[in-house]
Amino acid sequence: MCQLTVTPVSALADEPVHIFATGLPPSQLVTLKASLQNEKGNLFQSRATYRTNEAGEVDLQQDPALGGDYVGVHPMGLFWSLKPKRPFQRLIKKDVMNTPFWVTLNLYDSVCFEDSDAEEPRASQTIERWFSRPGMSRTQIYEGRVRGALFLPPGEGPFPGIIDLFGGIGGLVEFRASLLAAHGFGVLALAYFAYEDLPRQLLEVDLGYFEEAANLLLAHPKIQKPGIGVISVSKGAEIGLAMACYLKQVVATVCISGANAVLQVPLRYKDVHMKPVHSMLECTQIHISGALRYRHCVGDPSDELNRQSVLPVEKVRGCVLFIVGENDECLNSRAYAEQALDRLQNHGRSSGRMLVYPGAGHLIEPPYGPLCNASWSPGFAWPLLWGGDPVAHAAAQEHAWGEIQKFFRQHLNPTRSKL
Repeated sequence: MCQLTVTPVSALADEPVHIFATGLPPSQLVTLKASLQNEKGNLFQSRATYRTNEAGEVDLQQDPALGGDYVGVHPMGLFWSLKPKRPFQRLIKKDVMNTPFWVTLNLYDSVCFEDSDAEEPRASQTIERWFSRPGMSRTQIYEGRVRGALFLPPGEGPFPGIIDLFGGIGGLVEFRASLLAAHGFGVLALAYFAYEDLPRQLLEVDLGYFEEAANLLLAHPKIQKPGIGVISVSKGAEIGLAMACYLKQVVATVCISGANAVLQVPLRYKDVHMKPVHSMLECTQIHISGALRYRHCVGDPSDELNRQSVLPVEKVRGCVLFIVGENDECLNSRAYAEQALDRLQNHGRSSGRMLVYPGAGHLIEPPYGPLCNASWSPGFAWPLLWGGDPVAHAAAQEHAWGEIQKFFRQHLNPTRSKL
């Protein structure tokens, strides 16, 4: 009898599973398909073909895919190769506390590339991919100007505190914060535009707002003193680096695919007013997919013309981890990280480090989530091209996620928390 086994059948979204099929004829070509629907009903799908061994088994931990959305041995390939049926959709979990993503795996005893209701799978299994653990808490934050959600692990703490910032997508994005809380951190997912009563558009970055959020997090009785971390991506990484430069509360910063200078909109903090790097809209490129390649629209921060827009990283009090992909099609993030590290070195500072991932794109997220090569973003008439080779990007996400947690545990004084 054919059986499809997944272990564990319910797990955190950043944890691997073992997929194993038995009871099939020897040397049989089979197809495994994965599918999930997000909370808006958008369908994401993947598939891969395998050949059973002499015992009529397929083990994704050791058997190579022969074709489909990937080839070779990739135990979690069916997850990170998921693609939206409607183009330019990004998979983001909204309700991170109450429901998982349900991923359906179907096994067919043939090479099956067409989506047909007529062909019944030989075996099926539904997997739960959670973004929180039992005992975690989520508290809506609506204090002063600050809008967000605070995630705390079970227990009394105190826990290392982190502010989580996303980029131009706006709104409140919670899935990374909740996963970090599942691993022992107290995390404030912070909105800064296009949410509740915050400005609908980001017309300037007021660093005072982020300082208010840092103070709020540090004042919480379950958050460890004396400093906090920041995890940030894209526009958020630019803001995260600015926080590291100007806010004494910030002692450890992860900047993913960000800039070392102020881009697009001005930044202000007390008596500091920084204008953005000059844009070059005439250099706009449209990819064959129809997505906009934005990286060529941004002026070089190292040009004399843009000197006043460069963030003074020599003022950073803590440590900074830059994470960049060499296939980033949105920003020249490796060059920006290198410029920041050079400036630190020129000022006799060694508080920065960079992880460079060949083949990785712009949106380096927690592991096993699918590569989003391009998606719609507010304020743009075209989808934005993010870049990334699926296999290399998946490897980057898995490695970076471990390095991020190690970085925060090292620099947020973990001996005083109950990790």
